[in-house]
Amino acid sequence: MSSFPAGPPPRSEAGQALPLVAGAAVTIVLATVALVAIGGAVSGAARVQRVADLAAISAARSMRDDYPRLFVPARLPDGSPNPRHLPQREYLDRAARGALEAGERNGAAAERLRVDFPDRGSFAPLRVRVEVLAELEPGESPDRRPRAPFPYGAAAEATASPPADPSAPRSSAGEVGEGDYRGPLVERQGKRMRPDVARAFDRFSAASRAAGIAVVISSAYRSDAEQAELFASNPDPRWVARPGTSLHRCGTELDLGPPSAYGWLAANAPRFGFVKRYAWEPWHFGYERGPAPCSRAGDRVVAGAGRGDGRLAARGLRGYVPARFRDPIARAASRHDVSAALLAAQLLAESNFNPFAVSPAGAQGIAQFMPGTASAYGLADPFDPAAAIDAQARLMSDLLAQFGSVPLALAAYNAGPAPVAACDCVPAYPETQAYVARILGLLDGAGELAAPALEVRLVE
Repeated sequence: MSSFPAGPPPRSEAGQALPLVAGAAVTIVLATVALVAIGGAVSGAARVQRVADLAAISAARSMRDDYPRLFVPARLPDGSPNPRHLPQREYLDRAARGALEAGERNGAAAERLRVDFPDRGSFAPLRVRVEVLAELEPGESPDRRPRAPFPYGAAAEATASPPADPSAPRSSAGEVGEGDYRGPLVERQGKRMRPDVARAFDRFSAASRAAGIAVVISSAYRSDAEQAELFASNPDPRWVARPGTSLHRCGTELDLGPPSAYGWLAANAPRFGFVKRYAWEPWHFGYERGPAPCSRAGDRVVAGAGRGDGRLAARGLRGYVPARFRDPIARAASRHDVSAALLAAQLLAESNFNPFAVSPAGAQGIAQFMPGTASAYGLADPFDPAAAIDAQARLMSDLLAQFGSVPLALAAYNAGPAPVAACDCVPAYPETQAYVARILGLLDGAGELAAPALEVRLVE
């Protein structure tokens, strides 16, 4: 995208900067006693590294599991403390205790562990570094003379980071086949579908939330080439349609869940134009009120949202969205075919809905546009919230079309498209990873994405 120069990390013209959030988290440093006896220099060094790896992974798992509680309101509606809310300090303390316990279970005393959080200045840290200090018994030297025990240290870094796609691995076979749908595709929950199907699903999803059920899309559009890949891995036509026969290639089919919602789905889907295609697949629903699947008329369905969808989207927004911004968000979402819940979660993460916010990096307004990006999107005044929200929706629509994934589009909004395109992943910038994970957490709370949104892995 021409408005983004390539290369630099977040907080520059490369992406929409995430403003600093109040309060730096405490650094947790734990002091030092001995590891239990570790004999032999080679095996001892490997064991010390294993202790560091396991301690870091345990801390990252704690952060992954506790992450949603950071976004639970601190107070209940009656003003009393909310027991589900987890302050950031306690969040980090729990992660550090997880590292300590893992170290102790693997033969290391707490005093030999040092735990730190490299991204502790962000709203929701997701990265942990553990250092283990040990004294090894070296065994015999090459000249057969014994040596004294010597100090040895090992370090490991782990993160709870969003995967490139929260639902499934991305396929390399994405080309459009002869019988595939050839019209515009729009996203819901990171899944692609025909625009009229998306609009019907918005109404369907709003009704399910009103009934206390969060409907999750596990699969939607799938090209014929992708279907061939799937069939090759499971060549049983009772469960996977043969290539050229699956209606998923038409953009009209949705696989829905969770299993606890199957009864509600079967009873209510017809009200919104969806039919259960097969009696033995309680999750598979096809849309039948629009043009026939994989028809020329279906290819011509336009991507704009219909009348009334904006009002519906406004009613479906979460309670944290200020009243004055609900209609602008809904209108922008309808105009650019982007989830209203996604736009709202971004605005909360970007500026806490402050139209006059300015970040240290120079990002401006409610959607935190950098000047160059604002100019590229025709946004004359970033401090005009309605105009900024519309530009935000247009930018997100472009990024979703470019990357085909909500997490990747969010990463590109924050860090710029170049680093995202370079790795086809959420780049390893702590700020960007925290930004993406926070928004995915908010969307999970809105029933927009399936949990878990984070995966734990060692990065060093």
